[in-house]
Amino acid sequence: MAKKYDIVALGELNIDLILNDIQGFPEIGKEIIADRCTMTLGSSTAIFAANASALGARVAFLGLVGTDDFGDFIERSLRERGVDTGMLLRTSEHNSGITVCMSYEQDRANVTFPGSMNYLGLEQVQKLDFSCTKHVHISSLFLQEQLRKDIVPILKHIKAAGATVSLDTQWDPAEKWDVPWNEVLPLVDVFMPNAQEIEALTGESGLEKAIAAVTPKCHALVVKNGSKGSIAIDGAFRREVPAFLNPEPVDCIGAGDSFNAGFVSAFVQGKPLQECQDAGNLTGAISTTAAGGTGAFSSPEAIEAAAKRFRK
Repeated sequence: MAKKYDIVALGELNIDLILNDIQGFPEIGKEIIADRCTMTLGSSTAIFAANASALGARVAFLGLVGTDDFGDFIERSLRERGVDTGMLLRTSEHNSGITVCMSYEQDRANVTFPGSMNYLGLEQVQKLDFSCTKHVHISSLFLQEQLRKDIVPILKHIKAAGATVSLDTQWDPAEKWDVPWNEVLPLVDVFMPNAQEIEALTGESGLEKAIAAVTPKCHALVVKNGSKGSIAIDGAFRREVPAFLNPEPVDCIGAGDSFNAGFVSAFVQGKPLQECQDAGNLTGAISTTAAGGTGAFSSPEAIEAAAKRFRK
């Protein structure tokens, strides 16, 4: 039976309020001025969903936002990026999350109110039928308190419906890394951390030791390793591929999420692991050619033009 969706993106959603050209640094009791302000769709999972949709996958989003103006903005923004919001959940009990980003020339300072994203868990997820999708991608586990606590039964519920699963835990801001990965990874078809995250998650010093720790529990492992490229492992298969380097990157925001989008978009087409890895490397590089995590994926023509820079 044909599936309605190729991918359901399950994860955090929030507004990003970005302040630029700020006259100094904030001080208690004083007020400063920012000359530019942008409000946009935030979250790593949203970048993944938008870019996977731009690459041609049929994508839906499962997240929890408030029945407030920010929630309306988030839902509208997803739809504008071709992402189906039929599985999006709304709540009147909690406000939608927001990150205020104070951007300076070489760095930035962020303040995040998680809001509703902290409350999506098994209670809501188990009511949903995942037989409608080929695949579920989960990311930013440590930014979603209830999802992290319920991750094992949530994964079991998804797998029971016949969907495959990819997981990118991303960084733990509290640096506690309190997730039972020995139970989680056998339920995941593709585990997609970066090099720093897999070391922190396992408590191992050194990438190879961390890989060795998780490999017995993994089906397929893909490690994003920045400018060094990526490592893909599945049983006895291991492949290291250098990155497509952009000598003049606009920024690297969302490059890892874009890698995930390229990899998973190929994975749901049944492509072999090495082709999925190559697709991830390419889309990660494409992401660096425009501002923000989704700027380079504004149209098929923009994607192809950026890809040509790396296919020489």
